Parts: sequence; C-alpha cells; structure tokens
Amino acid sequence: MITLTAGQVSLSQWRDIYRGAAFKLDPACLEAVAASAAAVLRILAQGEPVYGINTGFGKLASTRIDDHDLAKLQRNIILSHAAGVGAPSPRPVVRLMLALKLVSLAQGVSGVQTATLTLLEALLERDLMPVIPCQGSVGASGDLAPLAHMAAAMMGIGEIDAGGTVMLAMAALTAAGLTPLVPGPKEGLALLNGTQFSTANALAGLFEAELLLQTALVTGALATEAAKGSDAPFDPRIHAVRRHRGQIDTAKTLGDLMAGSAIRASHLKGDERVQDPYCLRCQPQVMGAALDILRQAAVTLETEANGVSDNPLIFTDSDVALSGGNFHAEPVAFAADIIALAVCEIGSLSERRIAMLVDPALSRLPAFLTPHPGLNSGFMIPQVTAAALVSENKQKAYPASVDSIPTSANQEDHVSMAAHGARRLKDMTDNAFAVLGIELLSAAQGCDFHAPLNSSAALESVRALVRQAVPALDDDRYFHPDLQQAIALVRTGSVADAAGIALPDVNP
Repeated sequence: MITLTAGQVSLSQWRDIYRGAAFKLDPACLEAVAASAAAVLRILAQGEPVYGINTGFGKLASTRIDDHDLAKLQRNIILSHAAGVGAPSPRPVVRLMLALKLVSLAQGVSGVQTATLTLLEALLERDLMPVIPCQGSVGASGDLAPLAHMAAAMMGIGEIDAGGTVMLAMAALTAAGLTPLVPGPKEGLALLNGTQFSTANALAGLFEAELLLQTALVTGALATEAAKGSDAPFDPRIHAVRRHRGQIDTAKTLGDLMAGSAIRASHLKGDERVQDPYCLRCQPQVMGAALDILRQAAVTLETEANGVSDNPLIFTDSDVALSGGNFHAEPVAFAADIIALAVCEIGSLSERRIAMLVDPALSRLPAFLTPHPGLNSGFMIPQVTAAALVSENKQKAYPASVDSIPTSANQEDHVSMAAHGARRLKDMTDNAFAVLGIELLSAAQGCDFHAPLNSSAALESVRALVRQAVPALDDDRYFHPDLQQAIALVRTGSVADAAGIALPDVNP
C-alpha cells in the first residue's frame, strides 16, 4: 500500500500505481483542503466577481452569475464540457489520471470539499473507472472534455467501468454504496481544469518507453551475438571520454549482457572484419541518447504530476482567488514529443539490426535466417513488417507541441496539443514492441546457427525463454502465432526479467 503525500509522489510510486499497486492518500492533507473550501465561501461573501466561482467561463468570464444559480453553474460546466469522442481511454491510464487529480486537489489550493477527495479515493479503491473518451482535449484550459467525463461520472452521469463491466454511472455508484457528487462553488472548475489526462497518458508512455529501451538493450545484445559482432565498442573507456550518462549506462549494460560469451570468444582473433555496422557498433550512442532524453522527460512529468494545474487557485492566507494559466500543458506536450522521438529511434535501430541479420552479405548467416533459403522465405516478411511499423512511428513522431488552434472564441488562442502528443505514445510503443518481438525471434534464430557455441549466461536465459514459447524455424510455417508469442514476451517485461541483470531506468 503506497501512501501518497500531496506534492511529494516519486516517479517510482507513479509507475507502481500505473502497474496496479494499491495506494491511499495521506489524511494529513485534509485540513488544508477543508481550509481552502472555507476560503471559497469567504471570498463569495465579499460580493466581488471571481472567475469561475460566480462568473461564466472562458469567453463568458465577464458574465456575473446570481448567487441562487451558483450550484447550477458548477453542474452545468461539467455537463456541457463532457463532449469527448473516440474510444474509451485505457483503464490503467484512467486510474493514473484519477490518482493525479486526487494528489492535485489534495494540496489545498483548489477550493474543493474533502468529500470530493473521499469520493475520488473510493472510486479508485473499488476499481470504478469512469469511461472517458480519448479525444477532445487540446491541452489548454486543462484537459476539459476528458476531466468533465470523470466529474460527470462522479455525479452519477455517464458510464463507469466496474472491474471490466461497463455500467450506468449512477447504478455503479449505488451498487458500491457511494453518494454522487453535488459540486459546490468552484468545484466543477477545479475538477475540469488541469493537465491530468495529458499527464497520465504521457507518464504511461514514459513507463512503456522505459521497458522498451530496457528490452531493446537485451535484444540488441542478442542480435550482436547472432551477427558475431564485437563487444569492443562497449568498452567503458570509449564512453567515459564522451561523458554522456546514458551512453555510459547503456554501454555497461550491453557489455554485461555479453560477458562470458563463447560465441564472442570464438571470433576474437582471425576475424577480418574491422568494424561492425552502426546498428551494432553505435548502440550505446543511440540508446544512450534515448535514455538521456527519457530521463529529461521524467523530470518534467514528475514535477507536473506533483503540481497544481487548475484555475483559479485559492490562497487561504489572504482569502484570494488568483486566476492564471497553470492548466496550459506545454511542459507535458514537450515531454511527450521527446518520448516520441526516443520510441521512434529505439524501434528504428532495432529494425536495422533485423535487416542486417537477414542479409547474408552483412550477417554471414543463411539468407533470411532459414536453413533452406529459396524453398523457404524464413524471416523475409517479418523484416518487412518491422519496416512498416518503424515508418508508421516516424509519421507519428512529428511534434504535436508545434501545433495550435484557437478555441473558445479566441479567448484560448494558444493551446499545447499535449493530449494528442501523449495519447499517440501508446500506439507508438505498441509498434516498437512488435519490432522488438521480431528482433527477438531473428536474433535467437541467428544464434541457433552458431551451435554448439553458447552466448553469455544472461543471453542464454533469454534464448531459453524464447524457445519455450517459439521453436526454431526450420521450414516455413504460419508465422503470425510466433510473432504474437514473441511480442507478448517483450511487452510483459519477460525478456528484460529473463536477462537477470540490472537494466537502466528513467528515474531522475
């Protein structure tokens, strides 16, 4: 059970929450939350117009709302903004989004009731996930549409996924014994403003990219063995003089993965090849650079996850509501674009190793990794599939953050597109995991040709895992099930775990 201290949640804790760990909010935060809600009432009593509390929203901010309509104002903003479209967001992302909103509101500057936090916690404890369409946010003024669907479900409107069964929200709340939210002054706006949808998707992308990089180091080392590549490019002295931390870390990992290999020992002398292709030789430089920028993105996202991004903010020391722009998700948009670049390059380098292995002129292995080329096509088309996936990722990697389109009658005239940039990461990592699955099979097949020589203990453990799931390819067979098995091995982290050594992470 993780205890979340508002504003002090570590990246590792967010990762654990995304992976399904149980958590609770530190109850010590409730005093500040209650004080913030009380401050809202005192601010209202002053009789002055305050954005989002007794005025309209966006372009309608100058419209004063009568006191008897304040409750309706907050309800209306939730219902009117629940205008998302598209497929439901993945449940792990929704879970992370709710946890992010909980931590944001718990910092006591949003003016919400303690009962609102209690209801959010109850939804998470009971695995009641609001059904949130994945499209409709431009990443400024907060992730309005997605968060409105969350808030509507809290009011008993819309749908809730109850442990995999989609129900009407009111029915799900009633079955769980929960009282629907009745939003008080400022609460609708507090729930809707914020970057939690974009940040949840970006964090999910970061965590998947982390596993992707770790797995690619393992499959890259195995492919190096299959091609009888050199481990000299991983010598720590090379990387120490360039000084990049990621390059140093990935080079060490590659060296550790290949340590003690009989395949490597077999061609230490008498090999007329002087240098390997870049896809083998420059792995530390490419993968290290990817690791460095993932770590930079991690710093940004950890900061954002612990921040407050709604508007206006309530400061109890002076009973003032300050209107600003913390809901603008530009930091998240930049981080998502950086993650996309890393994912694209990890897959691209992997595909080049596959292409190298199937080419007998480069790998010195049988053509397309089949014992009987011509009669059999072997790994010819899996390489084509990898190429298709890499090209698709190149198209998806175009920066989302350089785009903007005015909204709300030009009141919100510059937006971040963080939601787009973060949401695409799932498709990109899925594509790249598939490329790594193809490399895993290709590299294992290549090493089979070096029998009776074995690789290192770490890589032989990986090969054993592969062969438990997928037999060696002697003659052509229906390839799709083999690919699915291999993709599952990389996607679940089994390949990274099987190596049995410490792999670099993205923790700041």
